[in-house]
Amino acid sequence: MRSRPATRVLPTLAAALLTLGVSACGDSAPAQEPTASPSVSAPAPDQDARVALAARAALAEDHRFSAMYTLQTPGFAPRSVLATVAVDGSWRVDIPSGALGGTADVSIAQLPSGLFQCAIPSATNPVSPSCVRVADAGKKVPREFDPKVQRVFRQWLPVFTDRQSALSVTAAQPLQGSTGRCFSVDTISASLSAPVDVGIYCYADDGLLTAARVKFGTLTIAGAPAAAPPTIDLPGPVTGGEPMGQDAPPPPPVVEQPVVPSQPVPSA
Repeated sequence: MRSRPATRVLPTLAAALLTLGVSACGDSAPAQEPTASPSVSAPAPDQDARVALAARAALAEDHRFSAMYTLQTPGFAPRSVLATVAVDGSWRVDIPSGALGGTADVSIAQLPSGLFQCAIPSATNPVSPSCVRVADAGKKVPREFDPKVQRVFRQWLPVFTDRQSALSVTAAQPLQGSTGRCFSVDTISASLSAPVDVGIYCYADDGLLTAARVKFGTLTIAGAPAAAPPTIDLPGPVTGGEPMGQDAPPPPPVVEQPVVPSQPVPSA
């Protein structure tokens, strides 16, 4: 028996498949969605959210303001944090109970001459205001002196704007009291030193931070921001002393009182 050429078999097969496809399209039962394989990796991060966060962080880098925030941290009563970014780019963040285990108020400020930690007097710690230079401008506060709160306002913005940073970003539900858009940020780096705190960050359309929930607590803007000053003033003179650490100071030594021998009671 003579075999038919392959050129004639292929059109016949194609026609049969086309007829089968048309018949399937006319079927009233919907086509079944393919089942995902268990080995498929997790969905990729939301690229739209990543781009939106980078755009708002870029606006935040250029935004100039002075605003009060409420800081809620486990183990502490709500505190009022004042963050200011001046017109000339200098900045300052005042943090109540930010040093010495929560017993001292502290300010972190950056001027062109450097990064400073300043002691701020309070009712419970009536010290004379003074400042100590802890690093060059643009650097980080050394870990042992770092209250961390200032990182949200300045230090982490370049990480958010860098599209190559090891972050996973998705849209998040608004935090209570926030305005604008909120982003859930996670790290995809295996390094023990994450570039930012994992958490939720909320920014207004102009780049103003309106809320953040991170490791050290939750910040929420407490009112309309004020206009930025021309520059930052340190709360006290710069001294050559030691900056305040994060650990509580040791208790004062116990002074033993001398034992006074009892005097004999004279007889009546």
